[in-house]
Amino acid sequence: MPTDPAAPALPLGFSAVPPSHIAAIVTSLEMLGPPVPRPAKPLPDGMALHPLVRPDCKTYRDLYRAVGADWLWFSRLTLSDAALRAILDDPRVEILALHRDGADLGLLELDFREPETCELAFLGLIPDAVGQGLGRTLVNAAIEKAWSRPIRRFWVHTCTFDHPGALGLYRRSGFTPCSVEVEVAADPRLTGLLPRTSAPHVPLLA
Repeated sequence: MPTDPAAPALPLGFSAVPPSHIAAIVTSLEMLGPPVPRPAKPLPDGMALHPLVRPDCKTYRDLYRAVGADWLWFSRLTLSDAALRAILDDPRVEILALHRDGADLGLLELDFREPETCELAFLGLIPDAVGQGLGRTLVNAAIEKAWSRPIRRFWVHTCTFDHPGALGLYRRSGFTPCSVEVEVAADPRLTGLLPRTSAPHVPLLA
């Protein structure tokens, strides 16, 4: 969830980031009711969005890395098997994969664990699937699935490490920005969670 708005603010001006760390500006967005549906191209022949029903940790992490390494997704990689297993086995967490010809191309994860709320926890495509209009299809599917349940709020966050089109896509889909935060974390490329070649658009400062 976004930070309490009463929390202390960052000082004005520049703030140093510790060595071997990264910093991202995180924008949270929300929608408080289902939006007007937007058209999307149908999935190409042979491609389908299907649920990953209680996947094992390795299967999930492999897809998570394939989709998120270039955008420095690391939060799920810091979890122990037991902690990750608790999420994957929770019926209030819905995980789907975009699948074609025996391979997974994308990840969509919806988290309904907070009452009357759904978080679009993760949405992304492997690099080879980007630029084909599939992101819009995944967002539309997420919106439809979220509002098929009795929720009052659907929210998502994106950051300056993500695909540069992500924020605009969410806004065009009916999400409204509601908070901005700065996240500082140890660089996952230096902790061994991700290859050092991941996210070349983010400087690696060892």
